[in-house]
Amino acid sequence: MSVNRRNRKLGLILFAVYLVLYGSFVLVMAFDAKRLQAIGPGGVNLAVWAGFGLIVIALVLALVYGWMCRSGQGGGEA
Repeated sequence: MSVNRRNRKLGLILFAVYLVLYGSFVLVMAFDAKRLQAIGPGGVNLAVWAGFGLIVIALVLALVYGWMCRSGQGGGEA
């Protein structure tokens, strides 16, 4: 499998993971918003924490994608 094809496949998999997480968040907000109105750490409701969590997860997935693409090049780096 070529490197470009591998990278595209990896990107689509990571995108699907994020899409499931984001879709779950939207569905909870749409159909069970009271659950996310509970107050969490720092006196902030869980909806805000979930939103920040999604942002952090997106950044982590981007770092994983970058690392996986670099390590798959076959050059001296692992």
